[in-house]
Amino acid sequence: MNIDDKVLKLLVSDAKKAAKKGEIPVSAVILDKDNNVVSHAFNKRQSGFNVLGHAEILAILKAEKRIKDWRLDGYKMVVVLEPCDMCSMVISKCRIDEIYYFIAQKNQDDLDDFGINKHFIKKYDQYRDFFEKLLVNFFYNMR
Repeated sequence: MNIDDKVLKLLVSDAKKAAKKGEIPVSAVILDKDNNVVSHAFNKRQSGFNVLGHAEILAILKAEKRIKDWRLDGYKMVVVLEPCDMCSMVISKCRIDEIYYFIAQKNQDDLDDFGINKHFIKKYDQYRDFFEKLLVNFFYNMR
């Protein structure tokens, strides 16, 4: 999948916003069948005092509200980091068809059980490098 510059810029902008707020710098964008942006979000677990405040879940809630349906059949998600088990379950339940991510989780369980078509993004190296640095710096500064 070719990712539009607009989507890449949204991911970068939102990841930076998350980092500035003391959140893990993860962002997500949901695209419709024609690759138009439907919603985007970044982590707000700490600032929102909400265990469910992951970028993926917040983007899903915005998309559902916008299209007035909880079913996101035919939609795609692009996210900085491979979704955790909780997010993967929610993604599968709202029926998002495909997920694209830049950075794979370490020690992640096999998420094929959730029935999600997941794709590690092999191109856009400069973005993957940017997101990796942002995450590494975030966790380094927490110590």
